Amino acid sequence: MDVDAKPKGRRRTHRRTVTSASVLSPPPATNPSPFVIFFLFLSLSISLPISLFVPISLFLKLSLLSSAPMAPRFLACFGLGRASSAEPADAGLGPVVVELFSSQGCGASPAAALELSDLVRGGQEGLPPVVPLSFHVDYWDYLGWKDPFACTAWSVRHKAYAESLQLDRLYTPHAVVLGRAHASAADRPALLAALLAAPRFPSPSLRANFQRPSPETLRVALTGQLGSKVDGDGADIMVALYESGLVTDCTKGENKGKLLAEDFVVRRMEKLCHLRDVGAKKRVVGTVVFALWECFNSSKCGVVVFVQASSLHITGAQRIRLPDVL
Repeated sequence: MDVDAKPKGRRRTHRRTVTSASVLSPPPATNPSPFVIFFLFLSLSISLPISLFVPISLFLKLSLLSSAPMAPRFLACFGLGRASSAEPADAGLGPVVVELFSSQGCGASPAAALELSDLVRGGQEGLPPVVPLSFHVDYWDYLGWKDPFACTAWSVRHKAYAESLQLDRLYTPHAVVLGRAHASAADRPALLAALLAAPRFPSPSLRANFQRPSPETLRVALTGQLGSKVDGDGADIMVALYESGLVTDCTKGENKGKLLAEDFVVRRMEKLCHLRDVGAKKRVVGTVVFALWECFNSSKCGVVVFVQASSLHITGAQRIRLPDVL
Protein backbone atom coordinates (compact mmCIF):
# COMPACT_ATOMS: atom_id res chain seq x y z
CA MET A 1 0.00 0.00 0.00
CA ASP A 2 1.20 3.51 -0.67
CA VAL A 3 0.15 6.99 0.25
CA ASP A 4 1.08 10.57 -0.56
CA ALA A 5 2.63 12.85 2.05
CA LYS A 6 -0.88 13.48 3.43
CA PRO A 7 -2.82 10.21 3.12
CA LYS A 8 -6.28 10.80 1.71
CA GLY A 9 -7.16 7.32 0.56
CA ARG A 10 -5.78 3.98 -0.36
CA ARG A 11 -3.90 3.60 -3.58
CA ARG A 12 -2.20 0.44 -4.79
CA THR A 13 0.89 0.34 -6.92
CA HIS A 14 2.31 -2.47 -9.01
CA ARG A 15 6.04 -2.77 -8.78
CA ARG A 16 8.30 -4.58 -11.14
CA THR A 17 10.21 -7.29 -9.34
CA VAL A 18 13.95 -6.81 -9.59
CA THR A 19 15.95 -10.00 -9.71
CA SER A 20 19.69 -10.26 -9.66
CA ALA A 21 20.88 -13.76 -10.33
CA SER A 22 24.51 -12.71 -10.00
CA VAL A 23 23.87 -11.47 -6.48
CA LEU A 24 21.35 -13.98 -5.20
CA SER A 25 22.63 -17.19 -6.77
CA PRO A 26 26.23 -18.02 -5.86
CA PRO A 27 28.02 -20.32 -8.32
CA PRO A 28 27.55 -24.01 -7.52
CA ALA A 29 30.36 -25.82 -5.77
CA THR A 30 32.58 -27.79 -8.15
CA ASN A 31 33.46 -31.32 -7.08
CA PRO A 32 36.81 -32.84 -8.03
CA SER A 33 36.99 -35.07 -11.05
CA PRO A 34 36.46 -38.80 -10.40
CA PHE A 35 39.91 -39.36 -11.92
CA VAL A 36 41.51 -37.17 -9.25
CA ILE A 37 39.79 -39.12 -6.49
CA PHE A 38 40.76 -42.41 -8.14
CA PHE A 39 44.46 -41.55 -8.31
CA LEU A 40 44.37 -40.26 -4.75
CA PHE A 41 42.86 -43.58 -3.76
CA LEU A 42 45.76 -45.44 -5.42
CA SER A 43 48.39 -43.31 -3.73
CA LEU A 44 46.78 -43.72 -0.32
CA SER A 45 46.40 -47.47 -0.74
CA ILE A 46 50.16 -47.77 -1.26
CA SER A 47 51.31 -45.54 1.60
CA LEU A 48 48.73 -46.10 4.37
CA PRO A 49 48.53 -49.03 6.79
CA ILE A 50 45.70 -51.48 6.35
CA SER A 51 43.85 -50.14 9.43
CA LEU A 52 43.24 -46.82 7.63
CA PHE A 53 42.74 -48.26 4.18
CA VAL A 54 39.11 -49.41 4.60
CA PRO A 55 37.56 -46.19 6.03
CA ILE A 56 39.36 -43.94 3.54
CA SER A 57 38.48 -46.15 0.59
CA LEU A 58 34.82 -46.10 1.70
CA PHE A 59 34.86 -42.29 1.90
CA LEU A 60 36.36 -41.97 -1.60
CA LYS A 61 33.82 -44.43 -3.00
CA LEU A 62 30.96 -42.38 -1.56
CA SER A 63 32.52 -39.20 -2.95
CA LEU A 64 32.40 -40.66 -6.44
CA LEU A 65 28.69 -41.39 -6.06
CA SER A 66 27.70 -38.14 -4.40
CA SER A 67 27.58 -34.52 -5.55
CA ALA A 68 27.99 -33.16 -2.00
CA PRO A 69 30.93 -30.78 -1.54
CA MET A 70 32.68 -32.97 1.07
CA ALA A 71 35.41 -34.20 -1.24
CA PRO A 72 36.95 -30.77 -1.90
CA ARG A 73 37.36 -30.27 1.86
CA PHE A 74 39.03 -33.67 2.16
CA LEU A 75 41.37 -32.92 -0.73
CA ALA A 76 42.25 -29.60 0.85
CA CYS A 77 43.85 -31.48 3.73
CA PHE A 78 46.36 -32.88 1.21
CA GLY A 79 46.93 -29.58 -0.59
CA LEU A 80 44.79 -30.63 -3.55
CA GLY A 81 41.84 -28.32 -2.91
CA ARG A 82 40.86 -25.00 -1.33
CA ALA A 83 40.21 -24.78 2.38
CA SER A 84 37.86 -22.12 3.76
CA SER A 85 39.45 -19.20 5.55
CA ALA A 86 39.53 -19.57 9.31
CA GLU A 87 38.97 -15.82 9.79
CA PRO A 88 35.78 -14.37 8.22
CA ALA A 89 36.24 -11.38 5.95
CA ASP A 90 33.83 -9.25 7.98
CA ALA A 91 35.38 -9.97 11.41
CA GLY A 92 34.88 -7.04 13.75
CA LEU A 93 32.07 -5.48 11.74
CA GLY A 94 28.61 -4.96 13.18
CA PRO A 95 25.18 -5.93 11.86
CA VAL A 96 23.08 -4.16 9.25
CA VAL A 97 20.03 -2.36 10.62
CA VAL A 98 16.83 -2.86 8.61
CA GLU A 99 13.85 -0.72 9.60
CA LEU A 100 10.56 -2.20 8.44
CA PHE A 101 7.68 0.26 8.22
CA SER A 102 4.50 -1.77 8.27
CA SER A 103 0.90 -1.82 9.45
CA GLN A 104 -1.60 -4.47 10.44
CA GLY A 105 -4.05 -2.51 8.31
CA CYS A 106 -1.99 -3.27 5.19
CA GLY A 107 -2.68 -6.62 3.57
CA ALA A 108 0.95 -7.15 2.46
CA SER A 109 2.69 -6.14 5.70
CA PRO A 110 2.25 -9.26 7.89
CA ALA A 111 3.73 -11.58 5.26
CA ALA A 112 6.68 -9.23 4.76
CA ALA A 113 7.28 -9.11 8.52
CA LEU A 114 7.37 -12.92 8.71
CA GLU A 115 9.69 -13.05 5.72
CA LEU A 116 12.12 -10.68 7.42
CA SER A 117 11.99 -12.68 10.67
CA ASP A 118 12.73 -15.91 8.78
CA LEU A 119 15.56 -14.19 6.96
CA VAL A 120 17.12 -13.06 10.22
CA ARG A 121 16.68 -16.33 12.12
CA GLY A 122 17.39 -18.74 9.29
CA GLY A 123 20.12 -16.70 7.67
CA GLN A 124 21.19 -16.98 4.06
CA GLU A 125 24.63 -17.69 2.69
CA GLY A 126 26.49 -14.50 1.90
CA LEU A 127 24.19 -12.19 3.84
CA PRO A 128 25.60 -10.01 6.63
CA PRO A 129 24.08 -10.29 10.11
CA VAL A 130 20.86 -8.29 10.19
CA VAL A 131 19.16 -6.39 13.02
CA PRO A 132 15.50 -5.77 12.12
CA LEU A 133 13.35 -3.10 13.73
CA SER A 134 9.64 -3.11 12.86
CA PHE A 135 7.97 0.31 13.13
CA HIS A 136 4.18 0.16 12.86
CA VAL A 137 2.75 3.33 11.30
CA ASP A 138 -0.71 4.69 12.06
CA TYR A 139 -1.68 6.29 8.75
CA TRP A 140 -3.66 3.19 7.70
CA ASP A 141 -5.72 3.01 10.89
CA TYR A 142 -8.61 4.83 9.19
CA LEU A 143 -9.19 1.81 6.90
CA GLY A 144 -11.03 -0.05 9.65
CA TRP A 145 -8.42 -1.78 11.81
CA LYS A 146 -6.52 0.19 14.44
CA ASP A 147 -3.03 -1.28 14.72
CA PRO A 148 -2.34 -1.82 18.46
CA PHE A 149 1.39 -1.27 17.93
CA ALA A 150 1.13 1.77 15.67
CA CYS A 151 2.59 5.09 16.76
CA THR A 152 2.42 8.56 15.24
CA ALA A 153 6.12 9.00 15.98
CA TRP A 154 6.91 6.05 13.69
CA SER A 155 4.83 7.63 10.89
CA VAL A 156 6.85 10.84 11.34
CA ARG A 157 10.07 8.82 11.20
CA HIS A 158 8.91 7.13 8.01
CA LYS A 159 8.14 10.50 6.43
CA ALA A 160 11.62 11.78 7.37
CA TYR A 161 13.15 8.82 5.52
CA ALA A 162 10.92 9.46 2.51
CA GLU A 163 12.25 13.02 2.33
CA SER A 164 15.85 11.93 2.88
CA LEU A 165 15.61 9.22 0.20
CA GLN A 166 13.72 11.61 -2.12
CA LEU A 167 10.61 9.47 -2.35
CA ASP A 168 7.35 11.01 -3.53
CA ARG A 169 5.11 8.81 -1.36
CA LEU A 170 4.95 6.60 1.70
CA TYR A 171 4.09 2.93 1.35
CA THR A 172 4.03 -0.26 3.36
CA PRO A 173 5.70 -2.65 3.75
CA HIS A 174 8.80 -0.53 3.27
CA ALA A 175 12.33 -1.54 4.31
CA VAL A 176 15.01 1.09 4.97
CA VAL A 177 18.54 -0.28 5.16
CA LEU A 178 20.97 1.66 7.37
CA GLY A 179 19.00 4.82 6.63
CA ARG A 180 20.65 5.10 3.21
CA ALA A 181 18.92 2.58 0.91
CA HIS A 182 15.43 1.16 0.65
CA ALA A 183 13.31 -1.51 -1.00
CA SER A 184 9.82 -2.88 -0.88
CA ALA A 185 9.83 -5.48 1.90
CA ALA A 186 7.41 -7.51 -0.22
CA ASP A 187 10.08 -7.76 -2.95
CA ARG A 188 12.51 -10.35 -1.58
CA PRO A 189 15.11 -10.10 -4.39
CA ALA A 190 15.25 -6.31 -4.08
CA LEU A 191 15.56 -6.52 -0.30
CA LEU A 192 18.34 -9.11 -0.51
CA ALA A 193 20.19 -6.96 -3.03
CA ALA A 194 19.98 -3.96 -0.68
CA LEU A 195 21.30 -6.04 2.23
CA LEU A 196 24.19 -7.41 0.20
CA ALA A 197 25.16 -3.92 -0.99
CA ALA A 198 24.96 -2.35 2.49
CA PRO A 199 28.22 -0.99 3.93
CA ARG A 200 29.46 -2.45 7.20
CA PHE A 201 30.55 -0.55 10.29
CA PRO A 202 32.14 -1.54 13.59
CA SER A 203 29.65 -2.31 16.30
CA PRO A 204 29.56 -0.40 19.59
CA SER A 205 30.85 -2.42 22.54
CA LEU A 206 28.42 -1.41 25.26
CA ARG A 207 27.45 -3.11 28.49
CA ALA A 208 23.90 -2.75 29.71
CA ASN A 209 22.45 -2.75 33.18
CA PHE A 210 18.69 -3.23 33.40
CA GLN A 211 16.59 -2.18 36.39
CA ARG A 212 12.88 -1.78 37.16
CA PRO A 213 12.57 1.38 39.32
CA SER A 214 8.83 0.74 39.30
CA PRO A 215 6.47 -1.82 37.73
CA GLU A 216 5.74 0.70 34.96
CA THR A 217 9.31 1.64 33.99
CA LEU A 218 12.54 0.08 32.73
CA ARG A 219 15.89 1.78 33.31
CA VAL A 220 18.76 0.92 30.94
CA ALA A 221 22.27 2.13 31.87
CA LEU A 222 24.84 1.80 29.06
CA THR A 223 28.64 2.09 29.24
CA GLY A 224 31.34 1.28 26.72
CA GLN A 225 33.07 2.36 23.54
CA LEU A 226 31.26 3.86 20.57
CA GLY A 227 33.06 1.78 17.95
CA SER A 228 32.78 4.30 15.10
CA LYS A 229 33.93 7.87 14.53
CA VAL A 230 31.44 10.74 14.61
CA ASP A 231 32.24 13.81 12.49
CA GLY A 232 31.47 17.46 13.05
CA ASP A 233 27.88 17.13 11.89
CA GLY A 234 27.17 15.02 14.95
CA ALA A 235 25.14 11.87 15.58
CA ASP A 236 22.47 10.63 17.97
CA ILE A 237 22.92 7.45 19.96
CA MET A 238 19.47 5.87 19.85
CA VAL A 239 18.10 3.01 21.96
CA ALA A 240 15.10 1.06 20.66
CA LEU A 241 13.16 -1.37 22.87
CA TYR A 242 11.53 -4.12 20.81
CA GLU A 243 9.26 -7.08 21.52
CA SER A 244 9.01 -10.41 19.69
CA GLY A 245 6.55 -13.28 19.76
CA LEU A 246 3.50 -11.07 19.32
CA VAL A 247 0.24 -12.58 18.05
CA THR A 248 -2.80 -10.47 17.12
CA ASP A 249 -6.28 -11.67 16.18
CA CYS A 250 -7.26 -9.22 13.45
CA THR A 251 -11.04 -8.82 13.18
CA LYS A 252 -11.31 -5.96 10.66
CA GLY A 253 -9.62 -4.48 7.62
CA GLU A 254 -7.56 -6.17 4.94
CA ASN A 255 -6.27 -8.83 7.33
CA LYS A 256 -9.67 -9.68 8.79
CA GLY A 257 -9.87 -13.22 10.15
CA LYS A 258 -6.07 -13.68 10.35
CA LEU A 259 -3.78 -14.33 13.28
CA LEU A 260 -0.84 -12.00 12.78
CA ALA A 261 2.50 -13.18 14.23
CA GLU A 262 5.23 -10.55 14.48
CA ASP A 263 8.75 -10.14 15.85
CA PHE A 264 11.11 -7.23 16.53
CA VAL A 265 8.25 -4.76 16.94
CA VAL A 266 9.57 -1.46 18.31
CA ARG A 267 7.55 -0.49 21.38
CA ARG A 268 9.66 2.42 22.65
CA MET A 269 12.66 4.42 21.47
CA GLU A 270 14.75 7.05 23.28
CA LYS A 271 17.88 9.10 22.56
CA LEU A 272 20.79 8.23 24.83
CA CYS A 273 22.94 11.22 23.89
CA HIS A 274 24.20 13.42 21.06
CA LEU A 275 27.88 13.36 20.10
CA ARG A 276 30.04 15.47 17.81
CA ASP A 277 33.69 15.22 16.69
CA VAL A 278 34.60 12.10 18.66
CA GLY A 279 36.71 9.07 17.84
CA ALA A 280 35.75 5.42 17.72
CA LYS A 281 37.22 4.79 21.18
CA LYS A 282 35.04 7.45 22.78
CA ARG A 283 33.62 6.11 26.04
CA VAL A 284 29.85 6.42 26.20
CA VAL A 285 28.01 6.59 29.51
CA GLY A 286 24.28 7.21 29.68
CA THR A 287 20.87 6.09 30.84
CA VAL A 288 17.44 5.87 29.25
CA VAL A 289 14.12 5.15 30.94
CA PHE A 290 11.27 3.45 29.10
CA ALA A 291 7.61 3.52 30.05
CA LEU A 292 6.40 -0.07 29.94
CA TRP A 293 3.17 -1.48 28.59
CA GLU A 294 0.69 -3.89 30.10
CA CYS A 295 1.84 -7.53 30.22
CA PHE A 296 5.49 -6.58 29.66
CA ASN A 297 7.62 -9.73 29.44
CA SER A 298 11.39 -9.16 29.43
CA SER A 299 12.10 -12.63 27.99
CA LYS A 300 10.48 -11.52 24.72
CA CYS A 301 12.30 -8.19 24.53
CA GLY A 302 15.64 -6.69 23.63
CA VAL A 303 17.25 -3.34 22.91
CA VAL A 304 19.10 -2.14 19.85
CA VAL A 305 21.62 0.67 20.26
CA PHE A 306 22.53 2.43 17.02
CA VAL A 307 24.46 5.50 15.91
CA GLN A 308 22.46 7.73 13.56
CA ALA A 309 23.98 10.76 11.87
CA SER A 310 22.12 13.95 11.01
CA SER A 311 21.83 12.58 7.45
CA LEU A 312 19.82 9.68 9.00
CA HIS A 313 22.57 7.26 7.97
CA ILE A 314 23.27 4.57 10.57
CA THR A 315 26.95 3.89 11.23
CA GLY A 316 26.97 1.16 13.84
CA ALA A 317 24.56 -0.96 15.88
CA GLN A 318 24.47 -3.45 18.73
CA ARG A 319 21.64 -5.71 19.85
CA ILE A 320 21.31 -6.67 23.53
CA ARG A 321 18.79 -9.17 24.89
CA LEU A 322 16.98 -8.43 28.13
CA PRO A 323 17.26 -10.88 31.03
CA ASP A 324 14.52 -13.51 31.12
CA VAL A 325 13.57 -12.39 34.61
CA LEU A 326 13.64 -8.69 35.40
